[in-house]
Amino acid sequence: MSDSIIKDTSARMKKAEQAYVRELGGIRAGRANPSLLNRVTVDYYGAPTPLNQIAQIAVPEARVLLITPYDKSALGDIEKALNQSDIGIPPSNDGNVIRLVVPALTEERRKEIAKQVGKEAENAKIAVRNIRRDAIDSLKKAEKNGDLTKDDLHDFEEEVQNLTNSSVAAIDNLSAEKEKEILDV
Repeated sequence: MSDSIIKDTSARMKKAEQAYVRELGGIRAGRANPSLLNRVTVDYYGAPTPLNQIAQIAVPEARVLLITPYDKSALGDIEKALNQSDIGIPPSNDGNVIRLVVPALTEERRKEIAKQVGKEAENAKIAVRNIRRDAIDSLKKAEKNGDLTKDDLHDFEEEVQNLTNSSVAAIDNLSAEKEKEILDV
């Protein structure tokens, strides 16, 4: 029983880290990155479809995203979806492909984005701590029901804390990398 609590806790913490990585992918750093478009969905023949499923996304230059639709008739729908999205980059349509030129960031904007990374990191850490709290509550219930001894409870609590520490360290590393990427001119 307690082993399953530890496994579940570990899996949930990994998911929290992965969610944080996805959040970081959506944050612009002044460079073209196909992951900027991960959350863009296009109304394709009446069905909301992720952009990366109906078009090839390439990075021909450091600050340019090139979107080549597999079906040329979807070009207008893709352009409309990009205009309605929250990426804040106006698309340039030449009839065959769409180009997105990622603007260079000002120093002030870089600092704002770095703060946003910090906030997202804190949210991810809070999620990890909540998972730790749930796991320890479950372990205490197991001990109260007689499934665990006090010594076992202490050992498992320590194991949960170690999982938490490694998860928080991973989030801190990801955050530091992203902030470095943002603040590098």
